[in-house]
Parts: sequence; C-alpha cells; structure tokens
Amino acid sequence: MYRSILSFSLLLLVVTGCGGRKAVVPPSPEPPTQQIPQSARQPAPRSTPQQIPQEGAQQIQEPSPAKGKLSRMGYSIQVGAFSNLGNAIRLTESLERQGLSAYYFRHETGLYKVRFGNYSSREAARAMADRLQKTDIVPKYYIVNPEDYALAKERIYGQEYFRNEIVETAERFIGLPYRWGGSSARTGFDCSGLAMAVYHLNGLNLPRSSWAQYRAGDPVRRRALDKGDLVFFATSGGKRVSHVGVYAGDEIFIHAPGKGKKIRVDSLSNRYYAARYLGARSYLK
Repeated sequence: MYRSILSFSLLLLVVTGCGGRKAVVPPSPEPPTQQIPQSARQPAPRSTPQQIPQEGAQQIQEPSPAKGKLSRMGYSIQVGAFSNLGNAIRLTESLERQGLSAYYFRHETGLYKVRFGNYSSREAARAMADRLQKTDIVPKYYIVNPEDYALAKERIYGQEYFRNEIVETAERFIGLPYRWGGSSARTGFDCSGLAMAVYHLNGLNLPRSSWAQYRAGDPVRRRALDKGDLVFFATSGGKRVSHVGVYAGDEIFIHAPGKGKKIRVDSLSNRYYAARYLGARSYLK
C-alpha cells in the first residue's frame, strides 16, 4: 500500500515554510513522486514595466478570512495552450509584472495554460484582456464564465463530484516545481498558492495565504476528513499555520513541500507531518 512505501522514505532537510517565514526544522521524509492511487478517489462524471491601467475592469475582492462559505469565482481570463511549461511560465511572469495575480496549470489535455483575474462581469474581464492584447502581453484569450466551473455542475452531479474534481485538479499539479512565497514564477507554486489555484480552477474564491485559508474554513475532525478538504501544519515551529495541502482521501494529501522540491503526495501518517498536524478545514456546505 501507498503508506507502507512512504514509511521507508528517506529524510530531507526542510528550510522554509509556506507561510513566508524561514525556519530550520527536523528532517522530513522524501517520498517518491507518483500519482494518486485509484483507491483514494472515485470516478467523476464527465525593473518593472508600466502596468496596464485597471480602470473599467473591476475585480472581485478576495474573501475575508472569517469562517463561512467561500464566495464563488466570477469571470476569469485564460490564455495559452502550451506544450512547453517554460512558455506558460514566461507568460505568467509577464502578467505578474503588470500587477496581476496569475498562475499556470496543467490542463487535463496535458497542455499548460495560464489563468488570472476574478471579475464581476464578462465585460470587465474582456476589457482587461483587450488592453493586454493590444500591448502584445497576451495572445488570444478565453473568458471563463462562472457556469464553466465544476462548482456550477455540483447541483447536477452532487458534492462528491465536486470533491473529486478538486482532487483531480490538484493531481495534475504533481511534478510541477515549488514556488517560494510567490516571488518567482520560474519556481512553480508555494503550498497556499497551490491550494488557492486548485479551488479557483473549480469555482471557489479561496484566500491566498495559508493562515487566511485556515480561518476561512469550517473545522473538520481527522476521522471525518473528505476529499478536497485542506489539511494544515505548523512546519515553522510553534502552533502557527505555515503549511497546507489538499486532502485526497486514504490519509494522503497533495502539497508543495518546500523550496527546491516538486509538488507531490505525502501521508498524514508520516511521522514528520503527523507531529506537526494542526487540523483540517472544509469549505463545502
């Protein structure tokens, strides 16, 4: 079984935490990177340049870090269909230099795409995309409607479908590089950025930081964990949240483990993570 393999993993040195503070902690295991086992999921139905002006392209504010149901994503802009990850990274960097919060992801087709923005209307999203296109920052674009997200299909297929979609989205990030503090798109995603991207891609406006994510969810007992919940850890010492992962069922979770590492799967039963586990949060009602 997967957990048995993990128990024989080598130890590594973690030198940074996802919450943005540096700390030296005891060695953590280095399990092999691999896909989620089939037993853990159920099949789902099928120098900075001048920034682009923001007027006329109103974005929906990030949700307040208070307990309660997350707001739904509005209209987003999606660009690119790259076979080369480097192209998606360069486009993400260009957008970030314009002050836009962008992220790249591996689409189910295997191609890399970039998405950004959370706009109150289709017109607002299109206005921003047109401005970026005129300055040759983005190629052809696609406006993602609220109805396009998995969340909109939950009414038809049920919550289990939505939870499966969250896990399957997170799984597509496995093997992509970690990103420290969101400071450089060249290095991938940090732990809270990964969780945020996974939720945004499925239609829920999850906050950016691990601490805000922890506060925004409803507590879940470990024995009641369900796929798609977020699990939190204190990897920087003390009891303060500094790391987060996406629970995938069967005691395993997907996360960005540390600087210089790739997004991977680990077990809650692993000694390192078990000793630093703070709890879990659910954002689904």
